[in-house]
Amino acid sequence: MSPSTTVHLLRHGEVHNPDGVLYGRLPDFHLSERGQLMAQRAAAALANRDIAVVTASPLDRAQETAAPIAALHGLEVGVDPRLIEAGNVFEGQRVGVGDGVLRSPKAWRHLWNPFGPSWGEPYDELAARMKASVLAAKELAPGHEIVLVSHQLPIWVARLNAEQRRYWHDPRKRQCALASLTSLRFDGDDLASITYTEPARDLLGQASPGRGA
Repeated sequence: MSPSTTVHLLRHGEVHNPDGVLYGRLPDFHLSERGQLMAQRAAAALANRDIAVVTASPLDRAQETAAPIAALHGLEVGVDPRLIEAGNVFEGQRVGVGDGVLRSPKAWRHLWNPFGPSWGEPYDELAARMKASVLAAKELAPGHEIVLVSHQLPIWVARLNAEQRRYWHDPRKRQCALASLTSLRFDGDDLASITYTEPARDLLGQASPGRGA
């Protein structure tokens, strides 16, 4: 019988971002106090699971979210650049409705194609690197469970790819809350199921909006 292996895609916790910018791939954006608590909730949710590998995006917020999970299981946090946030031309700027860069006509030249998207990393490239990361992780610990800490858009596109759904979507309808788990269970090489849970659900209503998770 083929071993059952689960790869958990964990979104990082809330980020300290008082200026409300799209932080994207910028360095030195760390978890807020609430974000640290969210990371602890995720660790508690995985405490009794057979976690054999913990790997995260190189960005601070992802590494900090992974740390309590790795510590609980006596593991080191690995780094996989394929798990990094999607690139975005508006990185470092405010993009809120009515108060950000999108008010400027100069920004509109980046908004011509929502299917690409024209303002950031192509969805197909994002899906390919996330799939490669998931499959590589699965091979590291067949028959066990793996945690990959990433970001909202990469995780959501990875799920769309796994479910063979179109990539372009309404960002407001992504099912990928802060510190949520999108868990892919494989029987051998075959994807058997996808489940979604929110270990920090009680903290989500208190979370600040953040930008570009």
